[in-house]
Amino acid sequence: MHTIGIIGSGEVGQTLARGFKQHGYQVKIGSRSPEKLAGFSKETRIPAGTFAEVAQFGSLLVLCVSGEAALDAMKLAGAANTRGKTIIDTTNPIAKSPPVDGVLSFFTTPNSPLLEQLQAAYPEAHLVKAFNSVGSARMVNPGFKDGKPTMFYCGNDAGARAEVAGILEQFGWEAADMGSAIAARAIEPLCILWCIPGFRQNSWTHAFKVIWE
Repeated sequence: MHTIGIIGSGEVGQTLARGFKQHGYQVKIGSRSPEKLAGFSKETRIPAGTFAEVAQFGSLLVLCVSGEAALDAMKLAGAANTRGKTIIDTTNPIAKSPPVDGVLSFFTTPNSPLLEQLQAAYPEAHLVKAFNSVGSARMVNPGFKDGKPTMFYCGNDAGARAEVAGILEQFGWEAADMGSAIAARAIEPLCILWCIPGFRQNSWTHAFKVIWE
C-alpha cells in the first residue's frame, strides 16, 4: 500500500490526510510552516513536515494548495522527490477577482489548464487531476442517498490514472477516466460550475453524477 505525502495543509489537505489515514494509509502532511500543524498532528497522529520532506516520504503525492501556489509548491517539493511518482492534482486556477453572479474567474486560458502547465514544468512526474470538482465536505466517503457521485479524472500516464481510479473508488466515488492531461481543459472549469450553487444559494455539499446508458 502507498505511503501518502500531502503537499498542502489547508482544508482540502487536512480532509484528504484524514481520509487516507481512515482508509489505512500511512500519511504525512506538508506545510511551508510545519510547526503550525502541531495541533492537527496531535489530534490525528499524522506527522507534519516541509513540502520536500513529505514529497520524499510519499510513494504517492497529493497536491492540495491554491492554484496560484501550485507551481511554487511543486518547486519546494523538489523535482527529485516527485520524479516517477503519481501526484493527484486537486488544484484549481481560481483568480483573485470576486465571482460575478456566482461565476468565478480563472487565471488560466481555456486551452492551457493548470494541470498541463504543471505537467510541462515537471515532465517526469505523473500528475492526475482529481478531487477538483467537489467541496472538501464530500471528498471522502461522500455518502449520497442516491448512490455514488462521479469524479472525473485525467492525466498522461495510464498507470497513474489507474492508481487514482482505485483510490477514488475506495473513497466512495464512481471514477470516470477522461484520458490524457488535455482533458483538464474541461475538468478544471467544472469547479466554476460546482461553485455557482454555493455562491448563489449557499449550497456546498453537492456533487456531479453521470448517468450512463
